[in-house]
Amino acid sequence: MPDEHFADAGLAALYDAMNPRSGDFAFYLPMIMAAESVLDVGCGTGSLLHLARESGHRGRLVGLDPAEGMLAQARRRDDVEWVLGDLSTVAWDGEFDFAVMTGHAFQVLLTDDELRTAFAAIRRALKPGGRFGFDTRDPAARAWERWTPAHVSEVVTADGTAVRSWNDAGPFEDGYVSFTTTYESPSWNAPRRSESTLRFLDVAALGEFVAEAGLVVDEQYGYWDRRPAGPEIITLVRRPLTGSRGTSP
Repeated sequence: MPDEHFADAGLAALYDAMNPRSGDFAFYLPMIMAAESVLDVGCGTGSLLHLARESGHRGRLVGLDPAEGMLAQARRRDDVEWVLGDLSTVAWDGEFDFAVMTGHAFQVLLTDDELRTAFAAIRRALKPGGRFGFDTRDPAARAWERWTPAHVSEVVTADGTAVRSWNDAGPFEDGYVSFTTTYESPSWNAPRRSESTLRFLDVAALGEFVAEAGLVVDEQYGYWDRRPAGPEIITLVRRPLTGSRGTSP
């Protein structure tokens, strides 16, 4: 089930303002523009595919997300295919030149089985030679240590409503971090809260899942400026043109 701040339409409407981009859109957009058919997995509010259309993309754009609240925002444009679901509920076969998963959405894949299902579905959805770009936080950067009530974000909505939010993270345990996000506003009767859990994989563990799925790592970076090391693990993988795993779904 999607977290409350993705499923709830009111909280989903705050997502883009509360989560300013850190360079990921600029990184992925040229790859999207160069691809005739694109799948955005965990598309959220659809802002990346909206940007692609506004930038002149004329091919097929498909956004997939399991949260109704987020897709309500995405559907502000009707020239993109919006699909409610996740990689366990779809069955595209060789249809996309490029797939992408932004905003650390990859980290909501919590179990080994979920990861295997996701990579298998992505591989099947890609055309031979197609690529998949995704990002996850490097556990070595220990980002969760900054997810505390001392770090508050505040936005003012279009109707003038001020909303504050903060995270309160638990410890890092066996590759997982659970945290509570609290939202409050003087206009609301009470705060709203959402519970989340993320999985952190290092490069070696990530590589094992990629290889098991029959995909090949093309590029890997530590940040959006393509530095080799940093707080992110930004990975571009490819479905091979040929090979024992690359010639069949």
